[in-house]
Amino acid sequence: MTALTGLKVLDFSGLLPAPFGTRILADLGADVLRVEAPTRPDMVRVMPPFDNNGLSAAHGALNRNKQSIAIDLKTPEGIEIIKALVKDYDIVVEQFRPNVMTRLGIGYEQLKAINPKLIYCAVTGYGQDGVYKNRAGHDLNYLAIAGVLDYTGRANAGPVPLPIQAADVTGGMYAVIGILSAVIHRQHTGQGQFVDISLTDAAFSLQALTAPPALMANIQPKPETDTLNGGTFYDCYQTADGRYLSIAGLEPQFFMAFAQSIHRPDLIPLSIRQDEEAVTIVKTAIREAIITKTFAEWQAIFAPIEACVEPVLSFAEACEHPQLQARQMVVNVPNGYGQQQKQIATPIVLSESPARYEMAGCQLGAHTQEILSKYGFTQQQIKDWQQKGIIVAE
Repeated sequence: MTALTGLKVLDFSGLLPAPFGTRILADLGADVLRVEAPTRPDMVRVMPPFDNNGLSAAHGALNRNKQSIAIDLKTPEGIEIIKALVKDYDIVVEQFRPNVMTRLGIGYEQLKAINPKLIYCAVTGYGQDGVYKNRAGHDLNYLAIAGVLDYTGRANAGPVPLPIQAADVTGGMYAVIGILSAVIHRQHTGQGQFVDISLTDAAFSLQALTAPPALMANIQPKPETDTLNGGTFYDCYQTADGRYLSIAGLEPQFFMAFAQSIHRPDLIPLSIRQDEEAVTIVKTAIREAIITKTFAEWQAIFAPIEACVEPVLSFAEACEHPQLQARQMVVNVPNGYGQQQKQIATPIVLSESPARYEMAGCQLGAHTQEILSKYGFTQQQIKDWQQKGIIVAE
């Protein structure tokens, strides 16, 4: 049995944030049913590359282990279907702007009247209140508003976009935490509740080490001024062949091992200082040392040494790294056509109820017929709705 067997989720979300969260729920055993529009596909579905069957790699990964039902929510029949399903699916996840679902007739209060134990999670860019609640945005905007981007990059070059969608992914994970917290609350009290997740809040909360000194002592973070953002020797350095090493031995024993390995023990007393003169001396010395050998040569030197020095790998190299292979972080997931798609695994290892990888994201409306039949709608109704474009059934 999987850990979340018995949880039933109606997932109205698209793109990355909430689908990332509902994939975690699905991997751990929740029954997740995506509710999609028949004529306005989730953009992830059309994001290349595609396999031989037209399945997007991104969609296949983000929506694995989820079923799909395609319904036009702007029709009375579509709303009738949702109200029937919510009697059984007692967790709803949506990613529309505030009050969109209410205007459709399936907001929290409307669905709660049908199922008082409903847990309803809304994931939005800025949350359900505040001056930005109805404002459009993307991950880069949320990181910008949260004050995170301001101290990325180099001091002489300005902010840089992060290569991962930190606000979106963190918001998806907070949605999972919020939903499961509400589930436990419901087990104790019998009450459902509304879970409000803001992607900007999520990004703001990530500043675990920079916020405390800023809030208490007005020490504001800026690029290359902090221990962990390039303001000390904790940084990446270029090798002779144009590759990079990450050097992060902040603790004395690790830096001592590192300094001995590059034949610069004189740097050891300077490494604990954070004044500009000492930092410049240490970083310059490290830069000059690392550029003298190739990436492979440095790997061979540091492999047996505990100095917190690791190679900066490409994604392809990371997939082949023996540590990630030992952790089985790349899995083969069936795509529904007798083939498999390689995907990143869920990084939660449960000893008694492991994650499942049963199917990649499926075709639009792949389960419409099955779900509607299961919940009492007649074949004639299903046929009529399909002819009218109210549903899509594969």
